[in-house]
Amino acid sequence: MTVPGDRLARILRLLASDDGTVATTGLCAVCAEATEMSGAGIMLMSGDLSQGSVCTTDKVSALIEELQYTLGQGPCIDAYHGERPVAEPALDDPAQPRWPAFTPPVVAAGARAVFGFPLSVGAVRLGALNLYRDRPGPLTADQHADALVMADVAARVVIDAQAKAPPGSIATNLEAGANFQFVVHQAAGMIAVQLGVSVTEALIRLRAHAFADERRLPDVAAEVVDGRLRFDNDDDGQAGH
Repeated sequence: MTVPGDRLARILRLLASDDGTVATTGLCAVCAEATEMSGAGIMLMSGDLSQGSVCTTDKVSALIEELQYTLGQGPCIDAYHGERPVAEPALDDPAQPRWPAFTPPVVAAGARAVFGFPLSVGAVRLGALNLYRDRPGPLTADQHADALVMADVAARVVIDAQAKAPPGSIATNLEAGANFQFVVHQAAGMIAVQLGVSVTEALIRLRAHAFADERRLPDVAAEVVDGRLRFDNDDDGQAGH
């Protein structure tokens, strides 16, 4: 097994830009390369709310991130809330089924194993790193250790980048290749006002409406923001036009 110092040095070499600094571009690609996975994604969260993905490596990892964001379930969500790594090495035939809405489309897209690792620095929780592989099987001890180091490095890269951004804004170099779904957060705020509930509750109702209609969460959110869909039009609090 690689010793911790050598492991960190190898990962930092993979991340280093031409001027020797750690680059945020290609962060997810390095996550996948360092751990020998098929792909990777990084999800940022704040409290109970997902902010969206910083980066993804391919169509499958992008789908994994979008489904987790839309459904509120998956390895990143569990890793973030549980503050521990989450592994599903046999996604198409799990020992204990979980993520009922998330799993079928991810398996159909070609993923056979998924792993989530929380991003945190001290007491500050930022989100989670998602890794997927196109064949089943657990991580080796080296891969697991590499993923832990990669999650720590990624968390520090995000914090360092964000520290340079104006208050209330996302760092420019984090937005490149990101999918932060700002329209969803705007819609959740509007629904919270319409129903007199918390933003977290509003997001749950927005997700439920999108899931029931089998539509993408951003598309439903856009209708709310445009005023074409309201959630306070009937007595039971369900959405109506």
